[in-house]
Amino acid sequence: MKNKIISGQVIPINQANIDTDAIIPKQYLKSINKSGFGKFLFDSLRYSRPGTLDDYEDREPNMDFILNKEPFSKGKILIANDNFGCGSSREHAVWAIKDFGIEAIISTSFADIFSRNSFKNGILLISVNKDVLKKLFKEIESNKEYILSINVLDQSITGPKNLTVRFEINKSDKERIIHGYDDIAITLKRKNQIIEYEQKMKKNKPWLFNDE
Repeated sequence: MKNKIISGQVIPINQANIDTDAIIPKQYLKSINKSGFGKFLFDSLRYSRPGTLDDYEDREPNMDFILNKEPFSKGKILIANDNFGCGSSREHAVWAIKDFGIEAIISTSFADIFSRNSFKNGILLISVNKDVLKKLFKEIESNKEYILSINVLDQSITGPKNLTVRFEINKSDKERIIHGYDDIAITLKRKNQIIEYEQKMKKNKPWLFNDE
């Protein structure tokens, strides 16, 4: 059976209610291409001043911000506090996270629209309880190079000091992450049923398919 393992450095941002405007500011929403947004992720925190599409490269990085520090700049797993992804429904926030290289986010809770956008774009969201989140933040404080491994099929997180955390995920979202399905691929899984339904409708209600 196919599986997906997400393994990599953790990026800890111990803050609640991180909204989509903080994830990617509104001035970068003009493009509808899904790629190229990683450089704008947490833009207002990563750089010395706000940028625009014309001058985003002409700025000094804020070296106090975690994404500008090693080893976090190459992290694949983001850990944040409650209600991550709240605010506007902009899908660009998810595109920026994915384009940066982050494959999974761990928190206690996520905004609903952000959650749906994430799974549709192949980003795994894992909800854990407050005690587990506090433990993860505490462990990372004492060891910056902190690697977690997420087994999607087994629904488990493993890490240093024999850490093992189980998580819940619904069947549809699990399939999306393991197989890389988007909405079209999910629909095409029922291709034979769709064809069968169309043939039945043509037979029972032929006037609906009359092109004349």
